[in-house]
Amino acid sequence: MMNIRVRDRVDTTPIYQAGLPIELVARERGLDPDTIIKLASNENPLGPSPKAIEAIIREAPHVHLYPDGGAWELAGKLAAMHGLTREHFIIGNGSNEIIEFLGQALLEPGTNVVMGEFPFAVYPLVTYHFGADARKIAMPGLKHDTEAMLAAIDANTRMVCISSPNNPTPLHNSADELRAMIRAIPENVVLCLDAAYPEYLDEQPDLVPEILANRPLIVLRTFSKVYGLAGLRVGYGMGSPALISLLQRTRQPFNVGVLAQKAALAALDDRAFVERSIRVNRDGLLQVQEGLKRLGLDAVFGQTNFYLVKVPDPAKTCDALLGRGVIVRSVAPSGLKGMMRVSVGTKEENQRFLDALPNCL
Repeated sequence: MMNIRVRDRVDTTPIYQAGLPIELVARERGLDPDTIIKLASNENPLGPSPKAIEAIIREAPHVHLYPDGGAWELAGKLAAMHGLTREHFIIGNGSNEIIEFLGQALLEPGTNVVMGEFPFAVYPLVTYHFGADARKIAMPGLKHDTEAMLAAIDANTRMVCISSPNNPTPLHNSADELRAMIRAIPENVVLCLDAAYPEYLDEQPDLVPEILANRPLIVLRTFSKVYGLAGLRVGYGMGSPALISLLQRTRQPFNVGVLAQKAALAALDDRAFVERSIRVNRDGLLQVQEGLKRLGLDAVFGQTNFYLVKVPDPAKTCDALLGRGVIVRSVAPSGLKGMMRVSVGTKEENQRFLDALPNCL
């Protein structure tokens, strides 16, 4: 038996449970992996951007060389796209890594982080890793109460985390609510505004003016969703040069691989793919809304690429669906009882879920 010493809370922090991979389900259930569909992790059902695939193939012969540690080219392209400078950007191994950068820079025992009652799982994990306390605020109607979150800030608060749209709940706050929150946040508290799904919204809030005003704000974005690059792990944060410089000091060298950087650069140019992904998602949301209504099941929909379905026993329903080669996810670990989260797939995948569901309740 090991008798090693660990930091306080490390041995009691829950282990993040990701959506089950297709290969694991195939092995455990004796299924052909080609017959399994995964609707558990909010991935793009169309796959990656074709331009990103081409970029990966072009760059593959050069992977013996280290990547650009500062992602200079990608940061420059993002700066031009958003009307900012390279100094306003930090590139991460997924936007999750940037949340960890924030933890390293800001958190320690005795401090706290304000977040919603049903937060993105990484917020409490990073909070606990650095010995801080997670202050969870009620989410009436499964949406963030921005005024209550601001009221919960005290002298020990270092950060406020909010996702819009939120995950695991698919709802978003209005642009006016977000701007009011940004302008009310104390100067000594960082607001982490996690925007993983804005492309799916009817109207994306423009937060660049708030960044240019040098507010204590970082906006997170990812290439894992609409761009279809979840397996490459690349995301970015936008904030004031002073805040970004602070976070750069916590970043490991060469944290984002060269294939991820090149694929992200190419994906930014593939507007046709992004528009197709948005269209497929909107059509899919309508398809499953109508299908669940016919089944007499209640659900929670936003404008994201996932939704919540209310079922009597989510764990048993998810397990039964696995046996039919359909991977979805219970959200009970996040505190949402009686629900499972389902990603929007292709038309055929959505129909397969709807056809299998009645026999799995």
